[in-house]
Amino acid sequence: MRDFKNIKRIIIKVGSSSLVNEDLSINQPVIVNIMQSFKELQDKGINVALVSSGAIASGMHELGLVKRPKEMSLKQACAAIGQSKLMEAYNKAAEIYGLKTGQILVNHDDFQIRKRMNYLSDTLDAMFKQNVIPIINENDALAVDEIKVGDNDTLASLISPMINADLLILFSDIDGLFDKNPKIYPDAKLINLVSKIDSDIKKMAGDKTSAVGTGGMQTKINAAKISTSAGANMIICNSNQIKNLCDIVSGKEIGTLFLAKENHISSREHWIIYKANSMGNIVVDDGLKNALKNKKVSILSKGITFVNGDFLKGMIIDVVDKKGKVIAKGITNYSSAEIRLIQGHESNELKSILGYESKSEVIHANDLVLLKED
Repeated sequence: MRDFKNIKRIIIKVGSSSLVNEDLSINQPVIVNIMQSFKELQDKGINVALVSSGAIASGMHELGLVKRPKEMSLKQACAAIGQSKLMEAYNKAAEIYGLKTGQILVNHDDFQIRKRMNYLSDTLDAMFKQNVIPIINENDALAVDEIKVGDNDTLASLISPMINADLLILFSDIDGLFDKNPKIYPDAKLINLVSKIDSDIKKMAGDKTSAVGTGGMQTKINAAKISTSAGANMIICNSNQIKNLCDIVSGKEIGTLFLAKENHISSREHWIIYKANSMGNIVVDDGLKNALKNKKVSILSKGITFVNGDFLKGMIIDVVDKKGKVIAKGITNYSSAEIRLIQGHESNELKSILGYESKSEVIHANDLVLLKED
């Protein structure tokens, strides 16, 4: 048995292939099973949030489409139509067990801008206090590829630290992580426990997606890296185990468990690394690079050799070495235009160059996160 005795909040992600039938109609029995399990968890004092896929697939069914549309506007129309049908199905099932649900549709900007992310976190917390189950999805009716989170495995892992989740469960059409592709190799073995996500674990992930979904094993491994770094355990298991959700939360060994890191990063560091897109980068010399290998230090103008991109003060940028390898991310105290003026100069020269008093650090150590190799 797994030690989950102190779990208070969990987040569940259910994939499209689990929520719709072969004809892309909504699989109502599965949704009823989900709500039945949620009722049992609520009765045990456990808060639960659901990240639900299936909107586009459901919309395709309503419009009589057989293949996933390539045209963005039609894909967004399917999402708008299908999302309302999904919520109708969830509410119908929730009423059976006296549950209350609320819909939350998010965009990547809700994570990119820290203030908006905090508002979202407050909303989710208020819903939990009222025993309302948040049903979350990306706002596919408005999102385009350039600004999308991309898949609901990643979305669930980004939400996980925002609700202080103890456990994230990804339900999909696979039993867990195998040492090799079980569809090709009959002797493939299911991995019960992953304590560290290293290069060997990443090699076990394939790159193919399901017919109706967007997430493959690679997205799930990435989700595990994001959630475990924030202190939440994560499980990958088959959606046919939804009926056993309470057993899973109680510690029954179903699927693959990715252990949370004991020394997990702070919410601020998590936001810098995973939630906020970098708007550009600064190239640092070997001296500063070597200093960053030993400990987290502030980035000063003297050690900067080049600036890439156009960005403003307060944005997230990458710190890269001469070969282009990203070694850190942080919040800049200067715009790209200002850094181009002061790069290579000593801190005591900045006022005379810029014409005004400014901070000596381009990125303060407290606003910097070092990126460690697996």
